[in-house]
Amino acid sequence: MTKETIYETVVKVIRQKRQEDDLPVTPETSLRDDLGVDSIDLMEFVIALEDEFGIDIPDEDVDHMVNMNDLLTYLEKKVDK
Repeated sequence: MTKETIYETVVKVIRQKRQEDDLPVTPETSLRDDLGVDSIDLMEFVIALEDEFGIDIPDEDVDHMVNMNDLLTYLEKKVDK
């Protein structure tokens, strides 16, 4: 899976969770600050990504993800393995 496909999938999940079809999401978007999510929202988002990609994302890995680029880099390494 390409990074672009991963990005498009993550953006789709974010927009579905936030219920905002035109929510601007860039690689610099902060997962917590720019998206305005709390810890429960973030957990639900991670679970949705785990289901979407068929992977497990440990909580300690989520703690190191500050922005979309961090998340995309992480997913690129985990997907298709």
